[in-house]
Amino acid sequence: MKKLALLFALLIAVQLLAIEKSQITVKETSVSGDVILVTIQESGKSYELQCTKGAPNCATPPAGTYWMVRLPKNHGYYDCANVDLYPQSASPESGGKLFAEYCIGEK
Repeated sequence: MKKLALLFALLIAVQLLAIEKSQITVKETSVSGDVILVTIQESGKSYELQCTKGAPNCATPPAGTYWMVRLPKNHGYYDCANVDLYPQSASPESGGKLFAEYCIGEK
């Protein structure tokens, strides 16, 4: 049982070290049918985030600054490159409150 707990703790530590967090700015949001589209800017480059309205952790963020965490391959709700969005006041590393999860693509 102790070995299992140690293995679990090690896996969590590896995931936290692998976090790719960046500060982004939400420029615009829109809704097209059942899809929420979010235009963001990260380091001067524009991206589009998408999530399915009604899906777990899908929300329309107001314009502003957020933390974006790129999830490892095959992690997340969508079958694409997934990202989690956190409010600027939250700390993703310490389990801050998740705002939403999206599929990310270049704009």
